[in-house]
Amino acid sequence: MSNHQNNRANSGRRVNKNTLATGKRLLGYVMSGYKFRFIAVFFCIIVSSIASISVSLSLKFLLDDFIIPLIGQQNPDYTEFYGALAILGTIFLCGVIATFIQARLMVTIGQGVLKKVRDEMFEHMQKLPIRYFDQNTNGSIMSLYTNDTDTLRQMISQSIPQVMSSLITVLVTFISMLVLSPLLTVLAVIMIIVMLLVSGKIGGNSGKYFMRQQLNIAQVTGFVEEHMSGQRVIKVFNHERVAKEEFDKLNEELFVSAASANTFANIMGPVIGNIGNMQFVLTAVLGGLLSVLGIGGITLGVMASYLQFTKSFTQPFMNIAQQFNSIVMALAGAERIFAMMDEEPEVDEGYVTLVNAVKNPDGSISECKERTGMWAWKHPHQADGTVTYTELKGDVRFFDMTFGYNPDKMVLHDLTLYAKPGQKLAFVGSTGAGKTTITNLINRFYDVQDGKIRYDGININKIKKADLRRSLGIVLQDTHLFTGTIMENIRYGKLDATDEEVYAAAKLAHADQFIRMLPDGYQTKLSGDGEELSQGQRQLLAIARAAVANPPVLILDEATSSIDTRTESIVQKGMDNLMKGRTVFVIAHRLSTIRNSDAIMVLEHGRIVERGSHEDLIKEKGIYYQLYTGKLELD
Repeated sequence: MSNHQNNRANSGRRVNKNTLATGKRLLGYVMSGYKFRFIAVFFCIIVSSIASISVSLSLKFLLDDFIIPLIGQQNPDYTEFYGALAILGTIFLCGVIATFIQARLMVTIGQGVLKKVRDEMFEHMQKLPIRYFDQNTNGSIMSLYTNDTDTLRQMISQSIPQVMSSLITVLVTFISMLVLSPLLTVLAVIMIIVMLLVSGKIGGNSGKYFMRQQLNIAQVTGFVEEHMSGQRVIKVFNHERVAKEEFDKLNEELFVSAASANTFANIMGPVIGNIGNMQFVLTAVLGGLLSVLGIGGITLGVMASYLQFTKSFTQPFMNIAQQFNSIVMALAGAERIFAMMDEEPEVDEGYVTLVNAVKNPDGSISECKERTGMWAWKHPHQADGTVTYTELKGDVRFFDMTFGYNPDKMVLHDLTLYAKPGQKLAFVGSTGAGKTTITNLINRFYDVQDGKIRYDGININKIKKADLRRSLGIVLQDTHLFTGTIMENIRYGKLDATDEEVYAAAKLAHADQFIRMLPDGYQTKLSGDGEELSQGQRQLLAIARAAVANPPVLILDEATSSIDTRTESIVQKGMDNLMKGRTVFVIAHRLSTIRNSDAIMVLEHGRIVERGSHEDLIKEKGIYYQLYTGKLELD
C-alpha cells in the first residue's frame, strides 16, 4: 500500500474514532449561541409531529364515534362531527404554523453557527505558524471554508430538524400504536429491530465512504488550485498530459469513494421502504385475522388508524436514512475543520514590547503615548520588577546559531555574524545554502534549535513577535498584492499612514510615475494578485509598501529579481534612499546590486565560507571572485 493510501486509511480511522466527540462539539456551537432558539425549534417540532400524528389517530375516532354511528340514520345530526373536524383543523393549523416557525429559526441558527465557525477558523488561522501553511496546500485549506462548511450548513438547517422530527414522530407513533393495539405493536417492534440491523449495516459502509469522499474532495481542490496558478509553467514545459494523468488519478479516487458512498446511501431508502411495505401487509393480515377472531378488540376504526400509523412509523426511518449521508459528510467536514482549529497556534512567550519613546535631557528614555518618531524596547525584568527602555536602533547579531526545518537535517550550522545599525549585509550563495532561512529566523517565522539572535542586545525570543515584526520591513521575491486600490496596498505597510506618506513612499520606490499614468491613479482597483500590472510594477509597489512602514531594519529577499536591468537601475536609486540609516539584509543573485554592501557573506551548505567587503573578497580570489567574474555560476 502506498504512503498516500496509508495516510488516507489512517485519516478514515481517526474520523471514525472521533465522530461522537465531533458531533458533541458541533452541537456545542448550536447550544452556546442559540440555546433558547434551539429549544423553541424542539418545541415546534413536537407540535408539528403531534399535529401530523393526529391525522392517523383521528381516523379511529371519526370512524368509530361519528361516521359509523351516523350510517343508516334518517336525519343524522352532523353537529358533533363538524365540531370534531373543526378541532382537527385547528390542530393542523397549529402544526403548519409550528413548521413555519421551525424553518425560519433553523435558517437563523444554521447561518449563525456557520458564521461563528468561519470567524473562529479565520481568527485561528491568523495565529498558526508559517510551518502549517508550508505543509498544507492552499486548495486544501480553501476546501475547509467552502466544501466542509457547506456540509455543516446542510446538516444544521436540514438534517438535524429532520432527524429530530423523525425521532419524535417515531416515539409518538409508537405510543399511539401501543394504546390502539398492544398485540399488533409486537409485530411493529420486530420490524423495528430488522430495520435497525439493516440500516446499521448499510449506514456503516455509507459513512466510511462519505468520510473518504471529503478527504478526496480536498485533494482534488488542492490539486486544481495549484495547477490553476501554475498554468503558464505547465504550458511552457508541455506538462498538460502528465497533469491530466495526475488529475485523472485523484478524480478516479474521488469517483470511487463518492460512487460507493452514494450507492449505499441510495439503497437504504428503498430497502427500508420495502421493509415498511412488508410490515404494512403483515399488519393488515394479522389485524384482519384478530378482528375476525374477536381478539384484542380490533375495530374498523382501529385497523384504519393502525395501518395509517404503520405508514407513519416507517416514513421517519426513511427520512433518517435519507439524511444519514448528509450527517456523515458534515461530521467528516467538521472533523477536518476542527483538526485545523486544534492546530497549535504560533507560540509567543515574548514580553518585551515596542513603544513610542522620548529621550530625556539626561539621556534616559521614557515611554510616551504620542508618536515621536522614536521607538524603544520596553523590557520588564521579572526578577526585580524593574522596567528598562532600550532605543530601537537595528543592531542584529547571530551567535553560534544552528537551525533545521527538520530536526534530522540542519540547514544552518554554527552561524555567527553581526549587523550594526545602518549597516548593509548581503548574502550570496547557491540555492539551498540557507540565505532565505536567515531572514525567516530574524522574523521568527521559525525558532532556532541552538544559539541566539540578539536585537539591540535583546534575545529575540523575549520580544513579542508582533512587535518584532513591526520593526522589520521585508520585500520578498514573490510579491503578493491584495484585492483593493493601489493606495490600500501601499498603506498595508502602515495602516494609519496618511495619503502624503503613501505618495512619498511611492516616489521613494519610483512607483509614483507609473501609478499616476493609470486611469484612476492611486485609486486604481487591483484584483487577482495585481495581474493588471507587470511583474516589475508589482515589485515597485511591494518596495513602496516597505518604505511607508519606515522600519529600522529592512530585509530584501531578491527584491529586484523580477525587474529588468533598465528598471533596476532606476529602482536601485530609490532603494538606496530607502536603505539610508537602516540595517539592511540583502539576498541577491545579481551581484552588481550588492557591491556597496558593508559586508558580504558567502554561504555554502549552511556555513559562512567567506565574508568581507566587495573589494576584500575580490582580492581573496575565492568563491565570490569566481562568481563575480563569471567563472562560477550560482545554481
